[in-house]
Amino acid sequence: MTTVPSRPERGPGGPGGSGTTNGASLFAGSMMMLSGPLSILMGASGIAHDTLFAASRYSYRFDVTAWGWIHLVIGLALVVAGLGVLTEQGWSRGAGMAVAAISLITQFMFVPYYPLWAIPVMTLDLLILFALTRGRMA
Repeated sequence: MTTVPSRPERGPGGPGGSGTTNGASLFAGSMMMLSGPLSILMGASGIAHDTLFAASRYSYRFDVTAWGWIHLVIGLALVVAGLGVLTEQGWSRGAGMAVAAISLITQFMFVPYYPLWAIPVMTLDLLILFALTRGRMA
């Protein structure tokens, strides 16, 4: 005769276990690992004084090199936060949400310079924010 335990056992793979990253966190971490290098490439292009970007009369007009450094720093922060989410670090969700929100704002401000780049990256940032706020890390 077998007995039924009064409390469910917890462990890797069990309810509440921390054996694997859940789907939303895996998605968010993967998207940060995609969005981060894209921002780094955008930043490198701006720092190199590329003629790819141009905006005439715009309120948030910065030097292209300044935009390059902004994108580079945000891209590095996205990569670090994405690695943290994928390795289930405790600080990573909050940091990922903050960096994705900052990236979303800067991409919105960057739309007049290069909308075909900024709008898809804004979409990635929104998906990252949605996944980090909806999913729970184990």
